[in-house]
Amino acid sequence: MTELTGAELAALQNSQLFEGLSGGALARALDFFGASLADVPRGGFLAHPGEPLRFFGLVIEGSVQVSMLDLSGEEAILAGVGPGETFGEALCFLEVPDIPVFIRAAEDTRLLRLRCERVKECTRDENACALTGRFIAMLAQRTLHMNSRIQILSKKSLREKLVLFFTDCARQAGGSEFNVPFDRAGMAVYLGADRSALSRELSRLRREGRIEYHKNHFRLCTPRK
Repeated sequence: MTELTGAELAALQNSQLFEGLSGGALARALDFFGASLADVPRGGFLAHPGEPLRFFGLVIEGSVQVSMLDLSGEEAILAGVGPGETFGEALCFLEVPDIPVFIRAAEDTRLLRLRCERVKECTRDENACALTGRFIAMLAQRTLHMNSRIQILSKKSLREKLVLFFTDCARQAGGSEFNVPFDRAGMAVYLGADRSALSRELSRLRREGRIEYHKNHFRLCTPRK
C-alpha cells in the first residue's frame, strides 16, 4: 500500500479501529484487514443497492454518505461519514448479497478499503484476536449510533430533533464544538425535515443564543436569560 502522509496517519489513528496503533503494529493491522487506498471524486459511488459489498471503508479525507430510497422513491440519508469514521462494516461482515443502500462520496474523498475475511477465522494468534475484538467493538458502536438516530427521528418537532441531534454530535466530539457531516440539504434529509423549515429553526436557535454556526461547524451555547 502507498505510504500514508502524517495527516492521513493521524486520521487513521483517530479511528476506533486503529486507535493507538503505530509502526509495526499498525502495519500488521492494515495487512490483517487487506487495506488499500482509494480516491473517489465527489458524487462517485462506492456501492449500489442490489450489489454485495466486498469491503468496508474508513474515510481518511473528505466524507461519504450512506442513503436509501423510501417507498415513495425519495432519498433518505442514513449516515454521514467523516475522517476517521467507517461505513459498511455489518454489510461486509454478513456478506449481504444485495445491499439496500447507496454509498457515495459527498466530496472528493480518500479512503481505505478494508476487508473482513480474516475477522471470521478462528485463530489462536493474539494479534488477530485483538484486531477482531476491535472490529466487534466497532460494530457495537454502530448499533448505538443507529439507536441514537431512531431516538432523534422519534421526536415530534424539528426543534426537538435538532436539540437531540446536536447533543449527540457534541457528545461524540467530546465538547461543545463539532462539525456536522452534511450540508443543509443533507441535514434536512437526515432529520426528515423540509430544508426551508430547517434553515428557519437554525436561525431561531441562533437568535436565542442556543447555537452558533458557520457552514457545517456548530457550537452549543448557554441560552441567554
